This record gives sequence, structure tokens and C-alpha cells, in this order.
Amino acid sequence: MNKAYIAFGSNIGDRHKAVEDAFVMIEQRGMRITAKSKMYETEPYGYTDQPPFLNGAIEVETHLNCRETLKALLDIENDIGRVRLIRWGPRIIDLDILMFNDEVHDEEDLKVPHTDMVNRQFVLEPLNDICPDKIHPLLNVTIRDLLENLKK
Repeated sequence: MNKAYIAFGSNIGDRHKAVEDAFVMIEQRGMRITAKSKMYETEPYGYTDQPPFLNGAIEVETHLNCRETLKALLDIENDIGRVRLIRWGPRIIDLDILMFNDEVHDEEDLKVPHTDMVNRQFVLEPLNDICPDKIHPLLNVTIRDLLENLKK
């Protein structure tokens, strides 16, 4: 059984409904949600001329491999109505693999662990809610320590 940590975010439409719909679809695609963070209202990152986000993280167990998990998440985004117009722009739903087991993937369309997660409090804070002692597979540092270092 594989364990994946997934960030979620939404900042247009009914944000709570989009997130809840995503959770249902995640379970329907063979991933069992085993932990959920609190939901955080956060300011946009990168492209800032947009509404605030609802962000969080989940832990899932799945028989899918990392690439299959990515495909399932992209399909869910598409099914909910995500349209990609502006990098870091508004979105009805965003689902990103943060970590997958202790695997490292450095491919054009699959970067795990997520390359910029260490710079994003809106990712580390919810991840810390569900797995503070999880070790980042490349940095050999806990999520708790990554969050504390970012806040300094």
C-alpha cells in the first residue's frame, strides 16, 4: 500500500464544495483518505491579483503508483472544472502530490517531493497538522522543522 500526501486549494466558486467534491472523487478513484488537515484561508502565492484560497492537505493510502495518482488527481481537477489560464492563477480546485512514500521523481511532468513546498507556509502548515514527524525524502528534515525554519 502506498501513502501519498496531497495539497488541495480552491479560490473561486464554492470553495468548500469543490474541496468536498474532490475528497469524494479521490475516494472513488481508489485512494482512502486517512488524515485531513484543518482548512486554512490564505493569501494567493505568485500571482496575487485574485481571491484568497482555501488550502489544506490530506494523507491517502492507495494501490495506485505515483504516476497513476497524478493522473487521477488531474482527472479530478478536470471533472470539477479546473481551467489553466494563468500560472498560479485562480482555480476552482488544485490537487498536488507533495510526497509519495519516500520516493523521488524528477520528470518533466512529475516532481515529487513537490519542488516548492518548503517555501510555502500554506502547504507546510496543513502538512504539519497531519504528519509533523514525516521526513522530507531529499532534505532529511521533518515537516515540523521545515515549517519552523520557514517562519523564522
